[in-house]
Amino acid sequence: MISIILLEPENPGNIGAVARVMKNFGFAKLILVNPKCEITEECRNRAKNAQDILANAKISKELPEFDTLIGTTSLMGTDYNIYRSPLVPEQLTQLDLKGNIGLLFGRESTGLTNEEIKNCDFIVTIPTNKKYPALNLSHSVAILLYELSKNKENITSHIRAMTVEEKKQIDKNFNEILNKIKFATPEKKETQQMVWKKIFGKTFFSKREAYAVIGLLKKIKDKMKSA
Repeated sequence: MISIILLEPENPGNIGAVARVMKNFGFAKLILVNPKCEITEECRNRAKNAQDILANAKISKELPEFDTLIGTTSLMGTDYNIYRSPLVPEQLTQLDLKGNIGLLFGRESTGLTNEEIKNCDFIVTIPTNKKYPALNLSHSVAILLYELSKNKENITSHIRAMTVEEKKQIDKNFNEILNKIKFATPEKKETQQMVWKKIFGKTFFSKREAYAVIGLLKKIKDKMKSA
């Protein structure tokens, strides 16, 4: 299940346009996190035949927890800015997306902060003209949902996906291993933590694969204790 999340949306017309785009591509779950506007007549007019999506939209003060959280940004970083090292939309079709997935869009005016991007499993960006990279919110949603709609009928949907709790176990065990390794500087250790968090975030383990990874990490920890 993929939820479309608008973080602190500022324009009611944009909310309506996003709802319409969701209806176009067969997505139904809309979450508004700490919205700065209300669902007005303008919003409903822009939504057209997607009134059901507006009516069922969940309004939350905080970002809910997801098995996988995908952030979006128009600002790309270099190889050294790990948090802003994104995928492009067509790469989404190559991922075996399972479980409770959140697709997070930032504020119309400022997008997502570095801290918010840090909390995403990975991010995606839409290649645009560098002189004017930021798209209208609903246009960005349309492009990404078009790509994601290609994967909606997934023949592996019967395979149970790793849950957020299992992902936390992998992160916890891996960080405990890193804590036992000597690094030249704290920054080098932090870089390793960031890199592996993003690698695990982009890897869509099945439940069985997650347990295998957790088991291996625990064996490595035990081996390090006895060494």
